[in-house]
Amino acid sequence: MASTVLATSSSPPSAAVRSFDAPIHPAARPVFLAIVIVGFAYAGISVLVDTQQVGEQLAFGVFAFLGLALLIALGFEFVNGFHDTANAVATVIYTNALPANVAVVWSGFFNFLGVMASSGAVAYSIITLLPVDLILNVGSGAGFAMIFALLFAAVIWNLATWYVGLPNSSSHTLIGSVLGVGLANQLLTSGAGGTSGVDWSQATKVLTGLWMAPLIGFGAAALLLVVIRHLTRNPQLMKPPEGDAPPPRGIRALLIFTCTAVSFSHGSNDGQKGMGLIMLILIGCAPTAYALNRTIPASEMPAFVRSAAAADAVLVRHGATAIDPATARNQLKDALASRRVMTPAVYGATVAVSRDLAQRVSGYGSLGNVPAQAAPNIRNDMYLVMDATRMIAAAPSNRMGEAETTTLADYRKQLEKGTRFIPLWVKVAVALALGLGTMVGWKRIVVTVGEKIGKQHMTYGMGASAELVAAATILAADRFGLPVSTTHILSSGVAGASVASGQGLQRRTLLQLAAAWLMTLPVAMLLAGTLYWLLLTIVRTAGL
Repeated sequence: MASTVLATSSSPPSAAVRSFDAPIHPAARPVFLAIVIVGFAYAGISVLVDTQQVGEQLAFGVFAFLGLALLIALGFEFVNGFHDTANAVATVIYTNALPANVAVVWSGFFNFLGVMASSGAVAYSIITLLPVDLILNVGSGAGFAMIFALLFAAVIWNLATWYVGLPNSSSHTLIGSVLGVGLANQLLTSGAGGTSGVDWSQATKVLTGLWMAPLIGFGAAALLLVVIRHLTRNPQLMKPPEGDAPPPRGIRALLIFTCTAVSFSHGSNDGQKGMGLIMLILIGCAPTAYALNRTIPASEMPAFVRSAAAADAVLVRHGATAIDPATARNQLKDALASRRVMTPAVYGATVAVSRDLAQRVSGYGSLGNVPAQAAPNIRNDMYLVMDATRMIAAAPSNRMGEAETTTLADYRKQLEKGTRFIPLWVKVAVALALGLGTMVGWKRIVVTVGEKIGKQHMTYGMGASAELVAAATILAADRFGLPVSTTHILSSGVAGASVASGQGLQRRTLLQLAAAWLMTLPVAMLLAGTLYWLLLTIVRTAGL
């Protein structure tokens, strides 16, 4: 394949492109297959052990259904691996810092480590976009229709953009799918005032990271390249590689470091999206084992009860009225669905559910002692109180002081510890899927990033600048629990570095990238919404 866009038509193929055709080691495929088999076996055995430990017996049909759902969710992460992580290896391949086959294995390994080191905060930031009624009833037919609609829509669009070689964002796609399901649920749900859809306050926070990513990537990479040029004054950094010669030792170390940083940060952020979906699947199929974080020690229960009492006192001071817990739950569900929480009655409903929850949890001694039949209800109550306190604290009409707002936030953190957790085996399974996906199908996106953005061959400084900006931005987003797009940051970073180095940009590719960026959200929303309607119709027709 000739590099027709980086040089004149008479230029020879780049060393990077020629290395794409390097033969695969005979042991690679058997090892790859063995890792896949071991990974699925580990996941299956872990599910059986987890459910047996809490006395939950899964019927064969439920276990088979769970296996199918997990296969599709891990398939999403696999596609994410070869779609997004190609951005990380493009720079080291096109600067000859690493051979292509070594680069993808290296990147896959550090993607694996990034997933294992992640906190899980990003996983649940996306889940909170979903309608509250679907989260509370994730084990229902509508809940499973939601999960499969999300997964199928995200995989379909990712594969479509990969096929044509566009560096599209998997984060963008998944968030669009979530919004599509939420809007479809809003249109299809009766009796909720037409508002049981997307939590737009949370959606605005998440979408902010997506539209800012290209601007950050372009501007920061351009500025960084200018700074590097003036501080180092190393002319080698601003030169493209000559033939198949590797960069000078120091520059090569820098490029490998930046590739490693992007791979690790990509795993730490993108891997969490699959984790969140898998947790929804597990909670729906095996609620006793996965609805609550049973690993929290009993010694933390007194702190939970004190935090609940302090938050209840805040709401009582602001006019909470006394309400029966049974009535309070339905009232709280309606208030959360309509986003109308700033009333004494809703305050009272929150206090009633919170007090009943604290009393039951303290009676059991720990979440690990909660009996099977009580686990789903306790989880739902935790979600109700958690979402209610979040909306109350964030409401513009909130007149609470800083100390009172902090008290509600502390209680919400206690509730999150009990419901928002990621088992080790889920991290391992996602890490394997993302890491292995990195090693498959990466060529199409690599060619676009490496050849079709700038008009000339990528220099060492351009590659390092784009990847340093991408890694730093993604790690910062992890800190705040925000999903961001590795693809958008890095591809726009390459464009920014190209401009700063005096190169022109290829108009056709930029238009394609912009079109993919603009189309992803509405297309993913339409796909997911249509699939949700179709699957929900099937579920209701079957009486499930």
